[in-house]
Amino acid sequence: MTTQHDHTTADLAGSSFHLIGVGGAGMSVLAQLLAEQGAHVTGSDAHSSPALEQLLAQGLEVRVGHDADAVPPEATVVVSTAIKETNPELVRARGRGQEVIHRSQALALAARGRSMVAVAGAHGKTTTSGMLAEALTELGWDPSFAIGGVVRALGSGAHLGAGQVLVAEADESDRSFLNYAPAVEIVTNVEPDHLDTYGTREAFEEAFLDFSRRLIAGGLLIACAQDPGALRLARAAAGEGRRVVTYGSLSPAELPDQDLVGLAHVELEVEEHPAQGTRSRLTLWTTPTSHDEPVSLELSVPGEHVALDAAAAWACGVELGAQPQAMARALGAFGGTKRRFEDRGEVGGVRVVDDYAHHPTEIQALATAAREVAQARGGRLLILFQPHLFSRTQAFAERFGQALSLADLVVVTAVYPAREAQEDFPGVSGRTVSEHVPGGRYLADRVEAARSLADAAQRGDLLLTVGAGDVTEMGQVILDRLAERGLDGPGGEAA
Repeated sequence: MTTQHDHTTADLAGSSFHLIGVGGAGMSVLAQLLAEQGAHVTGSDAHSSPALEQLLAQGLEVRVGHDADAVPPEATVVVSTAIKETNPELVRARGRGQEVIHRSQALALAARGRSMVAVAGAHGKTTTSGMLAEALTELGWDPSFAIGGVVRALGSGAHLGAGQVLVAEADESDRSFLNYAPAVEIVTNVEPDHLDTYGTREAFEEAFLDFSRRLIAGGLLIACAQDPGALRLARAAAGEGRRVVTYGSLSPAELPDQDLVGLAHVELEVEEHPAQGTRSRLTLWTTPTSHDEPVSLELSVPGEHVALDAAAAWACGVELGAQPQAMARALGAFGGTKRRFEDRGEVGGVRVVDDYAHHPTEIQALATAAREVAQARGGRLLILFQPHLFSRTQAFAERFGQALSLADLVVVTAVYPAREAQEDFPGVSGRTVSEHVPGGRYLADRVEAARSLADAAQRGDLLLTVGAGDVTEMGQVILDRLAERGLDGPGGEAA
């Protein structure tokens, strides 16, 4: 029989939690939040990682390798969907009758007593939640946040603040976002993904409508009007009586929902400055009929997709009580999150950037912005892409190919399987994507693929490593290969 505990924020001090898979992005964030509230936190992961090393440096009792004897008998065991029932630590916990909860349930515990902002969508979650957390921190609000990536200016993806706001990514991949009860929800898009879980677009969209129903009384849904799925969600939620604000780069004449009562809009205009590398200028309105002066916001991170994320964060800050212009100024300080257009270095005039993009729409937005940067440098755009999940590769191979075709040269490496097994997807590989990229190459070995692309690079080129897996480690491999070629200084030439 499983023991149940009615944890509250106040009684987390003295509680014990054991996190299986603690080195994962979401779990490592959760471990920090629980520890900062005084809980005793232990955990394990199959492999070492920077996140695991950070937890060790903070004094948490985490370890590499799964061992049934490592599970404290008094601990509530926290798992993600990726943890299999055969995991020895989970087997031991279930055999003892210990409480086992999903990581989203544990985060919901940590959120009690705070105004929760839950950011959902197939892509854009980390940038939007990171922007919001950094801006609210800049305003002196000291928010708590649980983000699946490190916000560069904050040095972390997790923090327990003294303020009343908790900003969190809400994961739709396994329906766990339905465990939250947010005061504000941001939905960046409702573009079908994780069809291995949902099966159909209709089921995926229905889950987001269920998510909107999780809002507390009087809560607000902020949805992107440019995304058809998010717009359908906004209409449905408004039709059920919930408060809704939409945002997008639409002129008043183009606004699709002026006839919907209770729907307000944030209008967005984007002006790219590729010669300056990374400047975007936005003009924001609270509603299309408002007599308020428009608010200007300038970003130092490229891309219209990032500008849209900023509009969502701005609308949320205004809803929470921030003065509109002050919120815009705070957002203007945003320097990005790790693995989101993150510079890894430059050798011989070849700039290497890493990005977490792993959905076709993300990659298209990334490649569009990156191509402008490359052209401003007088070079080409080169991409090393590592598909994430066999199921996603199979479902979106052609769309991946279309997005990657914006680059001048593409090398695709082996699929990063995460929670999936190759035998369940016969015939699916990185080649499934490369076949849809004109001139694209497939090299299964990621190191070989990285070196191959580095060998093709020329002065002025922008080279991206792209994907949600361990392709991020290839940035240094590429820089080292460029140096081996004799490209050892700005503007250097191959030996």
